Amino acid sequence: MDTPPAQPPFVPLRHAGWPVRRTPLWAFGVAIVLVAGVVLVSLSHRPSHAEQAADLTGFLHDVNAGTESCAGGVAESITALRTVESGAHGEYAAAVAMLKYNAQNCSPANNEPLADFVQYQVPESLASFHLQDCVNDLITWAFPYALQSEQKMLAVLTASGPAARAMANAALRAELRELDAQRAAIYSIMRTAEHAVSDNAPLPLLPG
Repeated sequence: MDTPPAQPPFVPLRHAGWPVRRTPLWAFGVAIVLVAGVVLVSLSHRPSHAEQAADLTGFLHDVNAGTESCAGGVAESITALRTVESGAHGEYAAAVAMLKYNAQNCSPANNEPLADFVQYQVPESLASFHLQDCVNDLITWAFPYALQSEQKMLAVLTASGPAARAMANAALRAELRELDAQRAAIYSIMRTAEHAVSDNAPLPLLPG
């Protein structure tokens, strides 16, 4: 009976390339400590009243920059309406043109600063004061409320006859009440923030 030939000894293949070193356990420990330290520092840091007051002043400045052209237009439109209603009929054509322009200027689609303000992010130090909600309320104050108020003013000016004018005035009063309620909500949030950080910066003009 023939004996099977002997098998050659097994030699494991060598992996090509440089040997891979294992990360030592102490390195993981150092990384965990560093991450924990960063988290603790971020949690422990709270902005001072002075930092919050400075950020709030900057926020109110940004609010003015974003809304002042619409707000200023509302004030102009109210004055123009009252001027014509007081008997200055020579101002009628100019008032109508002004109201049409100012109404459209309260739409973000036609007002670049207002459109930019739609994307505004409140500084992190002021996050607890609900000012991001205030930004949303400011946009709503302008569009649709301020725009619709000016459209109602235009309807009063262009009404044909006493009955139509009375209806237009009633609609305008209702719209101005909505504008006033929105402004009151905005000012309430802003005043709460000012009181909390002892800041007395002037609030933005929001006529109505």
